[in-house]
Amino acid sequence: MYEATGIICDDELSPVQIRNLTDILDCKVIDRTILILDIFAAHAFTNEGKIQVKMAQLKYRFSHLQGLGKSLSRQGGGIGTRGPGETKLETDRRRLQKRISVLSHWIADVKRVRETMRKKRDNEGIPVLAIVGYTNAGKSTLLNRLTGSDVMAEDKLFATLDPTTRHCRLPQGQHILFTDTVGFIHKLPHNLVDAFKSTLEEAGYADILLHVVDGSDPEFELHMKTVYETLDELDVKGKKVITVFNKADKYEEDPEIAFYLRDERAEKCVRVSALPGKGMDELLKIIGDIVREGYVLKKMRFTDDQGAELERIRRTCQIVSQEYLEDCILVEVYMPG
Repeated sequence: MYEATGIICDDELSPVQIRNLTDILDCKVIDRTILILDIFAAHAFTNEGKIQVKMAQLKYRFSHLQGLGKSLSRQGGGIGTRGPGETKLETDRRRLQKRISVLSHWIADVKRVRETMRKKRDNEGIPVLAIVGYTNAGKSTLLNRLTGSDVMAEDKLFATLDPTTRHCRLPQGQHILFTDTVGFIHKLPHNLVDAFKSTLEEAGYADILLHVVDGSDPEFELHMKTVYETLDELDVKGKKVITVFNKADKYEEDPEIAFYLRDERAEKCVRVSALPGKGMDELLKIIGDIVREGYVLKKMRFTDDQGAELERIRRTCQIVSQEYLEDCILVEVYMPG
């Protein structure tokens, strides 16, 4: 009727189901997992992203070896008999296991490098905010707007796969770090969650989560639920959340949509339009206020030979006032208690 040359099923299919549907419909049939893996593969540009996608693809192939078709079917019978299909199946299984093992070691090395970089950031005492959200919600665009960076941001699914960390200075003077993460999606394949676990875990080590939501999407509530379910699966709990309802320019004139834009799990909610830069000042102020929670107000005295220590305080804390005297600088500052 539609003269289709391919069919995509919005769920994961078994190899037997794919084979039977292909035979019945006489066209190519792929499931949701294959489609998402293909999209990830097309958008993986760094070595890390390519390796993680390849790992997910190999694990998917390994789990679907049985029933891939007649070329892998068991042939022959009787005691001590091994058909050519069985031999090919075993050979493919061993080959995939070897490649998966090699990639696992590489990903483990990447994880160790991430942990080293994370410890270095912790030692500097600079707060880290992880930007999380459903795919295509505008996370990279928001990162670029807040930090003045040029991370690739496109209007398509999974445009960014690799975590990117950028520096920002709050209006209160304090320095913070934003880390962009791979976008979530409903029914994200487990193989991808496993392969990108070292990337997704960045959210678990952040001080605050910046949850970006496309407020103009009719299914924004489902997207928010998906994000929180994925975070729970990664055991990312107990974090302060700031929910950013993005793309306000598309919904701000619709009072019905604006009324439903809320998130009970968030400390604060704010509406912005990241592309034109609307609402950035309010967002930065909210971030500064939440970062300051738990800080204590102190008065400190720095002499001329303590310039390095004063600069560290300026980078990691929120300066309230500075008074320059003849022999020292008096500083009133909010700092971790």
